[in-house]
This record gives sequence, structure tokens and C-alpha cells, in this order.
Amino acid sequence: MGEFTRAAIEDFLFHEADLLDSWRLKEWAELFTEDGQYLVPSTSKPDGAPDASLYLIYDDRHRLGERARRLLNKAAHAEFPHSRTRHTISNPRILQRDGEVLKVCCNFVVYRCKREVTDVFPGRSDYELVAAQNGFRIRLKKSVLDLEVLRPHGKLSIIL
Repeated sequence: MGEFTRAAIEDFLFHEADLLDSWRLKEWAELFTEDGQYLVPSTSKPDGAPDASLYLIYDDRHRLGERARRLLNKAAHAEFPHSRTRHTISNPRILQRDGEVLKVCCNFVVYRCKREVTDVFPGRSDYELVAAQNGFRIRLKKSVLDLEVLRPHGKLSIIL
């Protein structure tokens, strides 16, 4: 089972960031449990509840796997050729432990370079991590952007 140390959690979060930056999105999707969710609330209501507010991304395990598959397809014009991204993770904290589930948060900045433009996406991710045979799996990842609006393109085509 996974070790509940900050170092083990940091290693896991760094591994997730590396998968995203390397566009190994199918492997990233496999980090999630069968009931896993990937959520990104709107910039206008970052604290809104998923059942009462519009979310930019509200994926269950099946949909996040489909998102990964779609983004890797050459027909995904928004991401072909793929953006160059760099996910940086800081200030990871263990908020709560409930049996084999850890509530963890961290700050992030994602740099996205595409067509000679660099976009910066700062924010915070809240996780529910479940102990697994080889470390952790993600039951929930909620990434809250610190942006007031999505500029200049008004959409989010990468995974935070």
C-alpha cells in the first residue's frame, strides 16, 4: 500500500505532471480510480458546487479517458500539433486522512506554449488520493483556476 508521507505524495504529483507534459494522457487517465472524477469549475464561480454551477470540465472516469483519447487524435485541431506544457507543483499539503483516502491540495502553474504564444494557468488542485498497490490512485482531482477569465482563446484545451 502507498506510504502516506509528503515525499510520497510529492513524487506522485510530480509523476502526474510529467505524464501530462509528455502527452502520455492514456497513462494519466489510468491514474484514476473507476469512480474517479476530474473537475475544473468556471472562473466566475470557482467555489460553485458541481450540481448547481457550470463547470469547464466535469468528467467522470469514462469521460476523462475519452478526453485523453480525443486530445491525442490528430483530428483534435485545438491540440494538434500538441501544445508544449510545463506543469509546476508547489506547496503540497495533506489536509485529512480517512482510512485509505487522503485529501491533499497543492498549488500549480501550467505554462502552455503554442503558435508563438505562451499562456499561464495558475491555480490550486484538490485531490482525493486512494492508497494503491504501487502508490496512489486519484479518486478526485479538482483544479481551480486563479484566472478571472480564460484569455485570449476563451477555452481550455489542455489538462491542468
